Amino acid sequence: MPKFIMLSKLTDEGATTIKKNPERIKEVNKDVEALGGKVVDQYAVLGEYDFVNVVEAPDVETIARISVELSSRGSIHMRTLTAIPVDEFIARLK
Repeated sequence: MPKFIMLSKLTDEGATTIKKNPERIKEVNKDVEALGGKVVDQYAVLGEYDFVNVVEAPDVETIARISVELSSRGSIHMRTLTAIPVDEFIARLK
């Protein structure tokens, strides 16, 4: 299944929510599954973004729907990237 990298940055509202209910972070994974994706890996990071998620989805349309749905809640700003395994990338270059 295709993999995507979702980079998210909390809004002020999102930071307040996480401070009050840290488990909300994992609850969102269930929302991703309900929308047709699966969180494969998840990291809290320091720097420009607050979280990095590796997500599987059957296609670009599904990940676009997930990204729009999560972003529309007002708690995060999101950037979604397509992830290509290095071996597949090299094979396509040959």
